[in-house]
Amino acid sequence: MKHNFKNLKIWILSMDIASDINKMTHDFPKYEVYGLTSQMNRAAISMPSNIAEGSNRSDIHFKHFLNISLGSSFELQTQVLIAYQNNYITEERTKEVENKIIEFQKMITGFISKLE
Repeated sequence: MKHNFKNLKIWILSMDIASDINKMTHDFPKYEVYGLTSQMNRAAISMPSNIAEGSNRSDIHFKHFLNISLGSSFELQTQVLIAYQNNYITEERTKEVENKIIEFQKMITGFISKLE
């Protein structure tokens, strides 16, 4: 079964998260541009990108791409916590973004279960 990724709530939410991360990392120290800033943006971009890439595949292959997206979300969640630990973002902003990531993780896990 093929899926229109633009209509998937998990893709829409992951696009929102990617936008949040992009904006957030603009304020990081310049010395992080090739470090944490780059890693966070790569992980955030990986989430919707893998959903889109897998959406035109068979369900078994789509699940593989969804799992990659899920893994990227856990990577990003860790990086957000590192950014907070290094005082690059506030506790409030950390909770706000982390809650979106957790919501995404729950949604995508449910979606994967429905494909099985």
